[in-house]
Amino acid sequence: MKQFHAILTRFTIAVFLLLSIITLSFPSEIGETIRLIPDQEGEEGYPKGWKPLTFSKISRHTRYTLVREEGRLMIKAESHQSASGLYIPLELDPGTYSSISWCWKINRILKKGNETKKEGDDYAARIYVTFKYDPEKATFWERTKFGAIKMIYGEYPPKSAINYVWANFLPKGNSIPNPYTDRAEMVAVESGAEYVGQWRCEERDIEEDYQKFFGEKPPPLLGVAVMTDTDNTQEEAIAYYSNLLIKKSKPVK
Repeated sequence: MKQFHAILTRFTIAVFLLLSIITLSFPSEIGETIRLIPDQEGEEGYPKGWKPLTFSKISRHTRYTLVREEGRLMIKAESHQSASGLYIPLELDPGTYSSISWCWKINRILKKGNETKKEGDDYAARIYVTFKYDPEKATFWERTKFGAIKMIYGEYPPKSAINYVWANFLPKGNSIPNPYTDRAEMVAVESGAEYVGQWRCEERDIEEDYQKFFGEKPPPLLGVAVMTDTDNTQEEAIAYYSNLLIKKSKPVK
């Protein structure tokens, strides 16, 4: 039963419940580059196409607003001992749209954050990329687990996720499985307090990362989320997310 419950992380549960009640709303600029934060507001003041991502057992939610700085529209996240995210559903082939890039800025790292423990699983900034479950390519055990979840909730959860984080103490460039499940890999794209208060711009090869972490070609992308959370550590943090793009071109190394 521990293996069964391992995939029921607070994030994957929230994602597939969210997907079960909304119609997929893809960004309009389908081309070489898909801009995930368009220069216009959608419902509730979020970027167009984005939806709140909340968790049933967490009553205090992170506050997300759209702000403009130096002519750029960006997402501001304010977390006060809270947890929630923003999520945009997608359905893209990572073999074609293989690159994700973004810029982010944080006001602090979390002193009690610990990437290896559930009670330390908080980050001032993180970006999730989730991947679709395909029953035709699943093992018998996977079909059993995911089928049981679908019977309860009406939708399959994501098969897996890559979680690009501004780590608290995990060294930059390192990665570890999420303390809740080995189907989510935590990748320290930035780490520590050296660049706190400064914009940092990142780019990752989604296809290459997935093959490295999970040992197989990635299934279709299911969606992208941003999250700033401090509920486990009972701390506070502010983050900004900007220029979030999905691209066909590979990152320059």
